Amino acid sequence: MAPPFDVITFDCYGTLIDWETGMQHAFAEASVADGVQLDPREVLRVLFDTRPASELPEYQTYRDRLTDAAMRVGNRLGWRISRERAAFFPESLARWRPFPDTNPALERLRDAGYALGILSNVDDDLLAGTLRHFTVPFEFTVTAQQVRSYKPALAHFHAGRERVAGRRWLHAAQGYVYDVEPCAQLALPVAWINRKGETAPVRPERDFPTLTELADWLA
Repeated sequence: MAPPFDVITFDCYGTLIDWETGMQHAFAEASVADGVQLDPREVLRVLFDTRPASELPEYQTYRDRLTDAAMRVGNRLGWRISRERAAFFPESLARWRPFPDTNPALERLRDAGYALGILSNVDDDLLAGTLRHFTVPFEFTVTAQQVRSYKPALAHFHAGRERVAGRRWLHAAQGYVYDVEPCAQLALPVAWINRKGETAPVRPERDFPTLTELADWLA
């Protein structure tokens, strides 16, 4: 039976990369080095308690956004750090690891003949550090730096459509608001990698708990 798609794109952080663990480890390492103990749950709470980048009046690099986020966490949780010290956070990104199911699933999809891509809210140089963790090549990547915009704005998906160039395309992502909803808006087939077992007002046609089940379906 012929495969249902030619190209599969992925969101990266939260879908392929276990970014919550990576972020917690980064803050634990840096704060302990400064003699401060932070609650990892509170770190995540403060990190996610922010205005989406897509709503800001001007584009800001992801490196700058991560640096600002580290300073915000420090200020709220009693660890006052300089902007120079806060640079530990973007520098840590290259050490954030894939989920255990990521590379096996990607290898199965590659071996089944799918072209693979990434659409991510990140800078090119930061993504380059992450790509070293994957055991498959990606045909293309679309970053916030390239399109000067952040999902859930639609620029990533318009750029992805240009790269796909008329082939049958599926996007797969963990973020409902940042990826699933924009795909629905554009009538783009999407698979929700619902790693947290979340509920949503309108569930997409395809909903999987991990990438393993996505590969089971497609490969």
